Amino acid sequence: MKSYIDGEEKEEIKETPSEWEPKTALGKKVASGAIKSIDELMRYPNPIKEVEIIDTLLPDLDEEIIDVARVQRTTDSGRRMRFRIVTAVGNRNGYVGVGKAKGKEAGPTIRKAIERAKLNIKRIKRGCGSWECGCREPHSVPFRVVGRCGSVRVVLSPAPKGVGLVSGDIARKILALAGIKDVWVHTEGCTRTSINFAFAVLNALENTNKMKISEKDTERLGIVSGAVQDDR
Repeated sequence: MKSYIDGEEKEEIKETPSEWEPKTALGKKVASGAIKSIDELMRYPNPIKEVEIIDTLLPDLDEEIIDVARVQRTTDSGRRMRFRIVTAVGNRNGYVGVGKAKGKEAGPTIRKAIERAKLNIKRIKRGCGSWECGCREPHSVPFRVVGRCGSVRVVLSPAPKGVGLVSGDIARKILALAGIKDVWVHTEGCTRTSINFAFAVLNALENTNKMKISEKDTERLGIVSGAVQDDR
């Protein structure tokens, strides 16, 4: 597992424990081998509450620190400084998550945010939805999708091969972790609020699962859900 800070590869922030004693029903099924892949896990409605589940099924996750901010709170004893950190994780092949955390120290807060991003992992659909392309490869979003969080509204539109990620830094990091290579991004609202912006992008990607697509259009647009084995 790799971690990227400011675009540079860093050492792994957290190591997976060698001995894991699952406490939830999903965790026990993963540990026993009843659930062998992340695709099987996504069929269960149960929420993911153990980060080791994701570490086991998606060991190749990359990590990005999206935003680090210092926040102040005035109390009777004076001002207290805390870190507010937003992170994103993804396998660059159909799975991505975003998490946030607050804490007194940067290191533990980063680890907490990464764990929350893993627990918030989403499976997305990719495809070739641009009328200018038609290659039927999962390099973009399959159709126009909208995501919202707070006042921020994000619109992802399919782009032909070679265009790249036409977006700001925050959206570009999350889209790359999801495995999106070409897309046009349009934003509205207070996008300077990094937390809302990051979660709006994630919401847009998650909304790729909400549209019902016929088998004919699925084949025509090259739509895939989750990871593609020969995509990497």
